[in-house]
Amino acid sequence: MATVPVYRWRLAPDGMATRRQLRARGLRPGGQDVAAQVERPRRRRGPLVAYLYSIEQAKPVRPMTPAKWAALAKANAARRICPACRRDAGYVIPPSLGMCTPCAYPEQEAG
Repeated sequence: MATVPVYRWRLAPDGMATRRQLRARGLRPGGQDVAAQVERPRRRRGPLVAYLYSIEQAKPVRPMTPAKWAALAKANAARRICPACRRDAGYVIPPSLGMCTPCAYPEQEAG
């Protein structure tokens, strides 16, 4: 990859956007190379870098297919199943607990 221009934080020229900014507009980089980068200074570690892409060369986001929707629904349903009791918790089980609330705190359910 050739050397790309580096801009200071919030001083990037118009017509360029990060991946998240492209996504908010319903676009994707579409295989284009990084056009520039923005650096945000930090004290302890090195600068925070964000890559910029040309908005003109960006392509529309591909629509979700029925198979992708089904796979997403299946993955989200799996995140609701408690591994301890195998019941649907009714909410996404937080990774910090690793199980539904009744299984994580059985002493509070008995009262």
